[in-house]
Amino acid sequence: MKTLRSNATDFLRNLPLFQTLNENELKQVEEMSTLKHCIKQEVIFEAGAASQAVYFLIKGIVKIGAVYDDGREVIKHVLYPMAMFGELSLVGEERRQDTAIAMEDTQLYIIKAEAFRKLMQTNPDLSMRLLTLIGNRLRRTESRLESLILKDARERIIDFLRDSAMKQGKRIGYEMLIKHCLTQQDIANITGTSRQTVTSVLNDLKKSNLIYFNRRSILIRDLAKLS
Repeated sequence: MKTLRSNATDFLRNLPLFQTLNENELKQVEEMSTLKHCIKQEVIFEAGAASQAVYFLIKGIVKIGAVYDDGREVIKHVLYPMAMFGELSLVGEERRQDTAIAMEDTQLYIIKAEAFRKLMQTNPDLSMRLLTLIGNRLRRTESRLESLILKDARERIIDFLRDSAMKQGKRIGYEMLIKHCLTQQDIANITGTSRQTVTSVLNDLKKSNLIYFNRRSILIRDLAKLS
C-alpha cells in the first residue's frame, strides 16, 4: 500500500512543470507542499488577499473568477486535477486579482511562493517551464476575450462545449462524454451569456440530436458536427 508521501511524489512527478526535476529536487518540492482539503463552495483565496502561495489541484474542480457587488459573477477559468493556479504569486503579484472557489470537495497541494522562488533560482529549466505555462494561459485568456467580442452567444456556448470536451471529455466512439458539476448559470458565467440563453441553446442542440445532457453530464454526439 502506498504511503501519503509516495503518493505525493507520484503526483508531483506527473505534473508537466516538474517532469524534468531529479529525485532530490522532487523531494524538495514535496517537503515544501502542504496538503489541504476543501469542501464544496469553500473559498480557497479571494480577490484582495495577499498573494503568497501557488496551488496544485489533486482532486476536484476549482473555479477562478470575480464576484461583483451587484451579485454578478464572471468565471474566468474552470480547473481540473493536475492544474496549477495562483502562479502569479511567483512573478510579482502582491494581491489576488481573482477569487478561487472549490466547486466540489477538493484536495490540493499548497506551496509558499517564497520557497518556490528559491527553487526556481537554482533551476533555470523550471523557470522556463513556468513562463511557458503563464504564456499559454495568457494566450487562452486573449482568445476568450476575442470570442466574447466577436462571437455571438450560440458560438460562445458551442466553443465552451468543444473546449470542455478537449479538456476532460471521454471519447466513446464518435461521441464525447463530459462529466461535470456546472449549473447552467455557471455556463452562462463562463460564456458571458444568460442562464436563459444557455438553456435555449442547449435545448436547441439537443433537439438537433447534436448533444444530450442532464445535470451531471453532457454527451456530444459528434464533435465534428457540433456547430
